[in-house]
Amino acid sequence: MDPTSLQRLVFLTSLLSCSTNQARLTVTPSSSQVFRDESVSLRCEDDSDGWTVRRNTSRDKRTECEDWGRSAGSSCTISHMDPRDSGEYWCESTEGSTSNTITITVSAVFLQSPALPVMEGDDVTLTCRTKMADNLPADFYKDGVSIRNESDGHMTLHHVSRSDEGLYKCRVQNEGESPESRLSVSEKPTTTMDPPTTSSAPPASSLHLVFRVICHLVVFCPYCISTFLMVSIYRERARGSDQSVSMAMNPSNYAEQGLDDDYDDVLSAVTTEHQF
Repeated sequence: MDPTSLQRLVFLTSLLSCSTNQARLTVTPSSSQVFRDESVSLRCEDDSDGWTVRRNTSRDKRTECEDWGRSAGSSCTISHMDPRDSGEYWCESTEGSTSNTITITVSAVFLQSPALPVMEGDDVTLTCRTKMADNLPADFYKDGVSIRNESDGHMTLHHVSRSDEGLYKCRVQNEGESPESRLSVSEKPTTTMDPPTTSSAPPASSLHLVFRVICHLVVFCPYCISTFLMVSIYRERARGSDQSVSMAMNPSNYAEQGLDDDYDDVLSAVTTEHQF
């Protein structure tokens, strides 16, 4: 193999390894805003080991989970969230690869919204929550502009599209307002359908039955052919034996017939003499 081909092979291998070893950070509960003293669990979802959770906050930069949480493999748990825990969180491997980034904000009033992008066409519910009580009347804002008031603190966006992306926040009277939370909408994957055909393909069970019949024929036909040939050869040999026996027996029959003729001649002569 020439050096150029070897370099291309190494390059392709590195690309494949990078694409298959990409981790994804998830957060539980699935919200980018949480209450103070609430427990939050972060997890690096990947088949391989070697991933750890890191963060950037106002008090630390690129620190690992062991410095501010409880680590368990590729997971990290913060038992009591503090406003100083607000910041960016992500997964990082020992080779330096990184995952998606999730921004978490700790507040007394927060807007519960999906931390990860939602699919285009889905329904999304945003909930304005407070530490003291839920289901309170709340005003909702998008990109700093008031869009509606909900008496129970829940706002549902039906069949979201890319135009629904933006920064959302809510405000509860006498309680305050939440930090802004970004809602991201991912494009729905397009599915290509094959053009209709006049004849549909046979079901898998029929194909399996046909395959079994063909297999039996392939195995059984040589046996039938060999049996037929053996029977034919046996019959030909038997017919040849009968002809030989017949030819062997014919001379004796002829001899017996000659004796009978001589006997008749003698008997005729004796009869003639007796008459004279």
